[in-house]
Amino acid sequence: MELLDIGRVLLGLVLLIGGGEVLVRGASALATKLGIPPLVVGLVIVSAATSAPELAVTIGAVIDEEPSLAVGNVVGSNIVNVLLILGLSALFLPLAVKRRLVKFDLPVMVGISILLLVLALDGEITQIDGVILFAAAVAHVVLSFTLSKNDPDALPDDAAAATDPSQTGPVRTRRAPASGVLSYLIPVVLILAGIGLLVFGADLLVTGAVAIATGFGVSSLVIGLTVVAIGTSLPELATSIAAVRRGERDLAVGNIVGSNIFNIGIVLGLPAIFFPAGIPVPDAAISLDIPLMIAAAVALVPIAFTGFTIARWEGAVFVGLYVAYTVYLILAAVEHDALRGFSIVMLFFVLPLLAVTLIAVTAYEVGLRRGRRQAPTP
Repeated sequence: MELLDIGRVLLGLVLLIGGGEVLVRGASALATKLGIPPLVVGLVIVSAATSAPELAVTIGAVIDEEPSLAVGNVVGSNIVNVLLILGLSALFLPLAVKRRLVKFDLPVMVGISILLLVLALDGEITQIDGVILFAAAVAHVVLSFTLSKNDPDALPDDAAAATDPSQTGPVRTRRAPASGVLSYLIPVVLILAGIGLLVFGADLLVTGAVAIATGFGVSSLVIGLTVVAIGTSLPELATSIAAVRRGERDLAVGNIVGSNIFNIGIVLGLPAIFFPAGIPVPDAAISLDIPLMIAAAVALVPIAFTGFTIARWEGAVFVGLYVAYTVYLILAAVEHDALRGFSIVMLFFVLPLLAVTLIAVTAYEVGLRRGRRQAPTP
């Protein structure tokens, strides 16, 4: 471990924080100018921008013949996004979840995650597999814009109220955007500057962190699943927290969901298309890490459904699960004696208790909604 590597990590963190703030400011301003719903901005524009580090790392890993790092980066980033990034963001402030996200985008995220597992069962992501994943991601982008046009739930709150005929009383309207090229140029410059800061910051952080981890003798797959995954997911964390601070809580959730779809469809699918040899998938990723990625995506559905919010306690549960997963990877990597006991406690106590809690909370929420529908109106 060298002081230069530690300096890279610290400088990378600073650039990530600044880049996330600049990107969200630019994306929000551009959405207002063009009339694009914040949810779609998070699902498509911001998620694609914050996934740029994952794309760069994956392409570089494939070129350098490190396929384990490429797969571990994508799978690990998706796990980090749901468990750690959403969890920390919810701890900062409870996150709003639009109904359209629960009905359409979350099922797409779960579906494309399962699709990745099915395609990887033969041990590699081939060119054909890459085309399938890429097409699924492109179809999601097209449908996102198409559905948002006639979906008042995807609109900003004040715009949705303006289109609701049942809305009574004065309606707050947005100020008409300023005309001229400059009013559009400034948000675009902010977006490009934010992307540049995020990519450069993530590259510095990952370079330093990988050098430190390699010095401790950690394998490429574990580095990809932990150090690189967290490093390349820090743009999502910086962007999500910046969005929450600015009151764009649906943009924060949309950013994570869209980023996960983008990571599988574009970040993993695109390199597979352009590299004829395909991308080998390690057995450990097929047996543990990809199923865990699917489980995290599935777990987000009932949590988002209960009240259409991700509460602080739910965020704490997600963060705790990610810490437990990271501890397991470290214990397995060093073949520690505590691995067996830790696995037994997680499999036979913690995870069943969590599953029962999620089922109970979801059933309670469904019962409340059913009771409200059946209650006589005064």
